[in-house]
Parts: sequence; C-alpha cells; structure tokens
Amino acid sequence: MASRKRSTKRSLDQWLAEYAVSHQNPINKKTHWLCVPTIFVSILGMGMSLAAWLTIVLAMLVAIFYLRLSTPLFIAMGIFMLVSMSAIALLPLGFKAWALIFVVAWIGQFIGHKIEGKKPSFFEDLQFLLIGPAWVANTLMGRKNKPAA
Repeated sequence: MASRKRSTKRSLDQWLAEYAVSHQNPINKKTHWLCVPTIFVSILGMGMSLAAWLTIVLAMLVAIFYLRLSTPLFIAMGIFMLVSMSAIALLPLGFKAWALIFVVAWIGQFIGHKIEGKKPSFFEDLQFLLIGPAWVANTLMGRKNKPAA
C-alpha cells in the first residue's frame, strides 16, 4: 500500500479516496455503514452523559472540520449531529450503555477489517476517525467513493 500523505490540506475527495483503499470488500462496507454512525452517536451519548456543554463545543469543532472540506458535507453531518443529539436526549441511556454500544460497534469495525484484510485507516492518520462518518455521509448523498491509486 502506498504511503499516505500527512498534509492536513487534503480535499474531501483525496480523504475519501485514501479511506476507500481499505474499504472495498462489500461486507466491510456494510459493517462500516452500520458501525461508523453507531460509534459517532455513542461518542456523543457518552459525552452528553458526562459534560453536555463540552460535547457540544467539541461537536462544533468537528462541524468546522467538515465545513472546511465541503459545505454539503457540513450540512449533512450537522443534521446528523442534531438528530443524534435529539435521540440521545430522548433515550434513557446512561454512560455505561453508550460505552457498551461503542465497544460493540468497534468490534464490528474490526471484524469488517479482518474480512477486508486491511488495517483501519486511522492507524495511518487519526483524522481518518472523522473521515469515516464523512465516507458514510458521502455514500448516502449518492457519491461514489473511489479508492486512491
């Protein structure tokens, strides 16, 4: 596998192409479509259980990251975060339940990568932890995620 660039000035298409390299297997893709949003929501749920104000500030910083990449992505992820936080507010789950959901979803992710035969992208660059949700959102918006050459 080619070495990944370390620049933080990558375009959304560059990020998605690099992410797609280790997400080609149909089973791995399906685990990611399910587990990535679940992990994202569980992180918000754990955060809201501990410190709602800090979670909201961090979510705003994440939204700025997405805005720098793409306005449509920012809007899609903003809507997803608002719907997620609304659901979290309505669900009677505490930190332990969100943590359990987080762990189970990560197990699903690693099973998908075992099937794929490639390690998760975030082992190369932690920013890929924010690209996973963008990859799912991009797919749901009808865009193709073509792997980097």
